[in-house]
Amino acid sequence: MQEDQLRELLGQVARGELTPHQGVERLRHLPFEDLGFAQVDHHRGLRKGQPEVIFGQGKTVEQIRGIVEKMHEYGSNVLVTRLENDRAQILQSYFPAAVYHDAARCLTLENIQPLEQGRGTILVVAAGTSDLPVASEALVTARFLGNQSELLCDVGVAGIHRLLSRIELIRSATVLIVVAGMEGALPSVVGGLVDRPVIAVPTSVGYGAAFGGIAALLGMLNACAGGVTVVNIDNGFGAACAASLINRRQDAYSTP
Repeated sequence: MQEDQLRELLGQVARGELTPHQGVERLRHLPFEDLGFAQVDHHRGLRKGQPEVIFGQGKTVEQIRGIVEKMHEYGSNVLVTRLENDRAQILQSYFPAAVYHDAARCLTLENIQPLEQGRGTILVVAAGTSDLPVASEALVTARFLGNQSELLCDVGVAGIHRLLSRIELIRSATVLIVVAGMEGALPSVVGGLVDRPVIAVPTSVGYGAAFGGIAALLGMLNACAGGVTVVNIDNGFGAACAASLINRRQDAYSTP
């Protein structure tokens, strides 16, 4: 449940449209609900301004379905990450309104239109086409969280002129998520061109000595440009959550 939904519920009780008993029933499963295999956090949207998100990897379709049903029932928009196409198709048979984002390996189900919360644009910059799965996860997540977001793809350091040709777009962003594998050099380059926060995402793309993204991770942690922070390997979701908090308008925060 989001803050605006709670305010509306309390308003309905105050106006007599719902009885206090009905209001209590609507809130009965806050802050969380025990499904046996999962503790569904219905209160996260109130605490964080970001609803609970389902990490699909390692969960069965039935487990995901159970969590989605409860979140959907209590008015939350739903995002499932790291979900393969075949399992997504099964879930869509239960939830016809759900949308599968193939490149991002994510599924979304919206109860309400996401409220625009950003003060500017989050730009996701992907070094290469092979980095698109992680970059797309960041893009879908950022939009799910109510941000205007764009994707700039295949502008890695192997052809730096491709990046420089889009410098106006890059400098217009409020926050940048820069996704790269191999040696992970792109965030340092971008960080040296902008006066905005840069969130670097190493990917597991690369040949043997890339060590599944560790080379890119270490390269990003040692970036010489100031203002570059780094998330875990392939964690487009985490980068988008951080970028969303940075980008959030002041009036989107709860007030005392």
